[in-house]
Amino acid sequence: MNAAADSPPWLRSRFAWLARRHEVLLAGTILAVLALTSVFDARHLYWNDPWVSAVDIIRQTSLLGIFSLGTAIVIIAGGIDLSSGSVIAFSGTVCASLMMLLAPEEMRSYQPLGTWVIAAAIAGTLATGVLIGSLHAWLITVIGLPPFVATLATLVGLRSFGRLLVEGVNQSTQIQVADAQFRYLATSVWIPAVLFLLLAAAAWLLMSRTVVGRHFYALGGNEAAARLSGIRTDRLKWLAYVLSATSASLAGILYIGDQAVADPQTLGRGYELNAIAAAVVGGCSLQGGVGTMPGVVLGVLFLRVVIDSVAKLIKAQADVYEGMIVGLLVVVAVALNQLRQPGAARRGFFSGSLGIVAGATLALTAMVLGMLLVGRSTGATIGFAVVVGVIVARFAERRRNVNPF
Repeated sequence: MNAAADSPPWLRSRFAWLARRHEVLLAGTILAVLALTSVFDARHLYWNDPWVSAVDIIRQTSLLGIFSLGTAIVIIAGGIDLSSGSVIAFSGTVCASLMMLLAPEEMRSYQPLGTWVIAAAIAGTLATGVLIGSLHAWLITVIGLPPFVATLATLVGLRSFGRLLVEGVNQSTQIQVADAQFRYLATSVWIPAVLFLLLAAAAWLLMSRTVVGRHFYALGGNEAAARLSGIRTDRLKWLAYVLSATSASLAGILYIGDQAVADPQTLGRGYELNAIAAAVVGGCSLQGGVGTMPGVVLGVLFLRVVIDSVAKLIKAQADVYEGMIVGLLVVVAVALNQLRQPGAARRGFFSGSLGIVAGATLALTAMVLGMLLVGRSTGATIGFAVVVGVIVARFAERRRNVNPF
């Protein structure tokens, strides 16, 4: 049960105030990351060449944000969608396969495709997203599978299905997409940005200004109470998963335009974690019933700004650290969300033997990362600082438990 959904009006207004405060803090953090990167980047690219950096951040934010919005709606409704990355890969494969079937000679000779070919391929791909979302809803509502299991199955299965589809259509492991008109959909800055803003505005209207949106929050807060109050929960789940899968299909179309190839083995790999991270960082609770679309937009922007900052500061093999950064942000965001729960301030995070082991693990991890990134002596200093911080936190927790007032 989520407190935001089953609370009196005055308490719901408090949750709304907390959401606005979270969004303001997140916006301030984004500005702080940009400022720190501008200072510590040796080339000072944010100052010397701001347009190139802005274009890259806007494009990547828009591509990630398009399917993160759908993932966030599922999370608010009390579900989870682990299949976004595979849906992107499979949908991109479907789009390229449809173009290959409709215009095989043009595709193989890298000649321009007709507008009707592109339109038909896009329409077929979006229809595929609707079917995938409907399959998820059927597995969850009719078969009774947990959302984690249902979407985990398609996470694994759709990527393999995409590989079989490519081999059947093109007798290869990938399909090259060279049409300039199609690629412009993704390589331009304004088309992905406008699509993202329009979808974000539509999602905001749906979740904050319609009865369906209020029902999504009620479903995520307490499904049993929502069903007893007359809400058709199965239809809501269908809509949530269809929106998630269709937004991922749209992202898949843009990603193959951006990369000029449909490769189901590599396309979208791990993107589902990025979408979940953006939603959680933006204020969505994995327990359901909490989250706002403006917060998700800021979460997407924050995630991309952090990744871009790491690329500018580390430079060599910065992509190696991307998964670690995303995972760390998810843990921190969920931990901060848990701290907002009643009684969290009195919880001892480093009490007992498990707390000691966890503190030692954090210190060791910080030390190793510090050594890899900035050198042995600095890494050892960072590890020592974490140890001191854990000891101080443990001591403060013990004093609070002895004298809670």
